[in-house]
Formats: sequence, structure tokens, C-alpha cells
Amino acid sequence: MVEINPFSALSSLGQSSTDRVSIADDFDTFLSLLTTQLQNQNPLDPLDMNQFTQQLVQFTEVEQTVKQNENLEQLIQLSAANAVTNVVSFLGAEVTLSGKTAEFSDGNATWTYDIQGNANNVTFTVSNSNGVPVHTSGGSPGSGPGTFVWNGQTDTGANAPEGTYTLTISAVDGSGTAVNVVTESVGIVDGVDYSGNEPILTVGGREVRLDEIDAVRRPGTSS
Repeated sequence: MVEINPFSALSSLGQSSTDRVSIADDFDTFLSLLTTQLQNQNPLDPLDMNQFTQQLVQFTEVEQTVKQNENLEQLIQLSAANAVTNVVSFLGAEVTLSGKTAEFSDGNATWTYDIQGNANNVTFTVSNSNGVPVHTSGGSPGSGPGTFVWNGQTDTGANAPEGTYTLTISAVDGSGTAVNVVTESVGIVDGVDYSGNEPILTVGGREVRLDEIDAVRRPGTSS
């Protein structure tokens, strides 16, 4: 099944109305020519009316197709309006985003993770936007989901500036074999940008597409 993006489809709206005007002009021209030919036809060699009938049928079919496109445009407009309303409802919500990147603001940055195996040793490393590690700490052994909250304190004891940071989690089992860890970030939606073909949420200073969101909840409620 082909998925239609109502936001990108909005850019082509109005084309069927223009096509319909063009069809109407062509149809009027066709009728004028037909009338002129009928008035000036040779009685001994009359015009073939079957051809005119076929052309009339073709004009009618094209006109019906254009009309169907107009109805589809109206449905797209309604769909886009509903989508806009739904996206606005994300404002102020806490979202869980796929990936290791999170925004450090208001004194903390939060990630969720899932250790997919039994880990005997877990290490958390936070790096700045240049890829330089600024904080390293150990985690409790175990498996399953967890949350890592960083308060912005670096390994040198300084307070890190607000911005984008990346969390890398290293986990190994008892034999030293690496255990896979899935990492996600958590943030508050503070803006929506409609200037492109699809809405873009802003979470801190990060731009987020709707398909990057794994979970949504209101602050103070459970997922």
C-alpha cells in the first residue's frame, strides 16, 4: 500500500481546478468546431457522427477524472488539518527518541536503555558534540531496561554547558563478551516547525521527525 503524506501532498493542491478550467475551454472549442462543421457539411458526404460521439465520451471521462481529483484534494486537506492538530498536541509532552543523542538542558540529560543480555560490567560514557568524552561512570550489572540521568558534571568536576550530548553504553558478560544495548533519549517537545513538507518537532535544540519518536507521555505520568 502506498502511504500518502498529507503535508507534502498539500503542495500540489489546486492543480485539478486548473485542469478542469482547461478541459472546459477545450470542450467549448470542440462544440464550436462541431457546430461549424455540421453547418457546412457536404450533404452528399455527411460527417461521421460516430467519431464525434466517441470524442464526446472521451471528454466526459476526462472531466469525471478531474472531478474525482478535486474530491481527493478535499480529503487531503481534511487529513492535513487533522494531522496538524495532532502534531500540535505534542507540545509540552515528554518523548522517547530512538538514538543515543540527547539535549542537556535545565540541569540534566536523560536516556533510557535496554541491556539485551546478562551484563557483569556496564560503563556509561557521555561525549560532547565534537565526540570528546566528558563523563564516564560505571553501572550496575544486570539486564533489561534502565534509565541514565546525567547532571552535567564532567570527569574534571566542572559543569558542562547546555547542548547536544551522546551516550555510549558498553556492557560485557562474565566471559568478557559484549552485550548488545539499545539506547534512547528522553526530552520535552518545545516547538513544531511546519515550514517543510512535513512537521519537525524541536526537542531542546534537536530537530526530530515524527518517525523518530518511540513513545510519548505527559510529564509526571507513566509511559
